[in-house]
Amino acid sequence: MAEARGSLLDLTVRDLLDVMAARTPAPGGGGAAALATAMAAALTGMASRFGDGAAAERGDDLRHRAAALADADALAYGTFLAAVRLPHDDPGRPVAVAEARRGAIGVPAEIAELAAEVAELAAGLARHGNPQLRGDAVAAVRIAAAAAGTAADLVVANVHGEEGVADLERARLLATAAGDHVTELDSD
Repeated sequence: MAEARGSLLDLTVRDLLDVMAARTPAPGGGGAAALATAMAAALTGMASRFGDGAAAERGDDLRHRAAALADADALAYGTFLAAVRLPHDDPGRPVAVAEARRGAIGVPAEIAELAAEVAELAAGLARHGNPQLRGDAVAAVRIAAAAAGTAADLVVANVHGEEGVADLERARLLATAAGDHVTELDSD
């Protein structure tokens, strides 16, 4: 997991891909969704800079926030696994599992939120930005929409009972909204 080796952000791309391919539980889908969101935000910032630049600062902020969630997701999932591996007769296990589950739900829910915002920002650039950069903006929308959908799926996977249902519903709505931007651009 990220905490044992340092930040995923400090790895070369080759090493990052090797770490993601390793037989370890994290980084996994959440880290990939966070990094994809960061990449989509980077494309958004770049496309904005070739236009009026109005969306560049917001794109940069989203990129930094999403990138940090790659490590946060690995940590949250590692904490959840440690909690569920506690002995069933451990009196602190139910509380530890519940708290860890909140983190395992909260991080991908936040990724979905950021990815949906990136998709919206990039869709605006695809429509109204520099036409020479439309392809990059559309790529950002598609990548962000995929990341939002992935993050929503992870929220679904981590919800148990009533815990996290509001996050689940919100993540699904965000993923749908991000996907709608792709559909709208396809029909332009």
